[in-house]
Amino acid sequence: MRLRVLAALAALSLGALTACGSGSGTSASASLRIMAPAAPGGGWDQTSRTAEQAFKSSEPQRKVEVFNVPGAGGTIGLAQLAGEKGNGNLLMTMGLVMVGAIEQNKSKVTLAETTPIAKLTEEYELVVVPAESPFKSVADLVAAWKADPAKVSISGGSAGGTDHIVAGLMAKAAGVDPKQVNYIAHSGGGEALNELLGNKVSAGISGVAEFAEHVKSGKLRALGVTSGERVPGLDAPTLKEAGLAVELANWRGFVAPGGLSDADKKALTDAVTKMHDAQPWQDAVAKNGWIDSFQTGQEFADFLAAEQERVKGIIAEMGLVS
Repeated sequence: MRLRVLAALAALSLGALTACGSGSGTSASASLRIMAPAAPGGGWDQTSRTAEQAFKSSEPQRKVEVFNVPGAGGTIGLAQLAGEKGNGNLLMTMGLVMVGAIEQNKSKVTLAETTPIAKLTEEYELVVVPAESPFKSVADLVAAWKADPAKVSISGGSAGGTDHIVAGLMAKAAGVDPKQVNYIAHSGGGEALNELLGNKVSAGISGVAEFAEHVKSGKLRALGVTSGERVPGLDAPTLKEAGLAVELANWRGFVAPGGLSDADKKALTDAVTKMHDAQPWQDAVAKNGWIDSFQTGQEFADFLAAEQERVKGIIAEMGLVS
């Protein structure tokens, strides 16, 4: 009897050691959670779920789960992430939208309380209108804007985010006061898309991947894209071609909670690098028209710091912060 008890205890101890790996919370067998800090249907959600599948391909033994924490341009999720200090099994998808939302919402929690892991992609923004819209071009939209800015409603993501910034830059380039833009903010791309498909707003702005299929099906009409050159496979002029000197690329990446050990930071970075190199991720990047802009380590940390300064200046100029 005593021998059976000792054998059972030994088995439990071995199991515990196997689960813990070498002491790092981010061993290949450890579960990984990815927070999409927005409602389902938008760019962060799409990126998170694409990464989930790529993780499962690159590390089949790892359990990966995506969960949504919507609200306030991702700053609600950011605050939740900050409360997970030292957790090496958690990533949060974020990007340019969150950088602006932190300023717009005067968030008490900032990106300084996170651990930068990797920049993943860049994506251009697309300006669209419902198929029934009288606006056939950017010039039509601008004419209506100049006549009465309040009557031109523009649906997009969170206040102070990339979509909002594009709307403000377009207004400024058109000679319209950015502060007068009638911008309708949403916590997820699905809500903004439903308003467009329901012909409830004048126009919408979001990432190319979120609108492209609806443009191809004829449910939405593309007026312009924020790229420097036309996007292959997309029937839309650049905003510069359409007469507005606006060019901007959205970007997305991963951060982890602050306070990570060096071992956990390295393990997470290695896992994300392996995910990025996996074929499912590479295929998704091509399919969605994303630009592969992978960065890790100090390079991404430096980029993040520079973006915070740049975006702070843009939205201050637009009058989005006092």
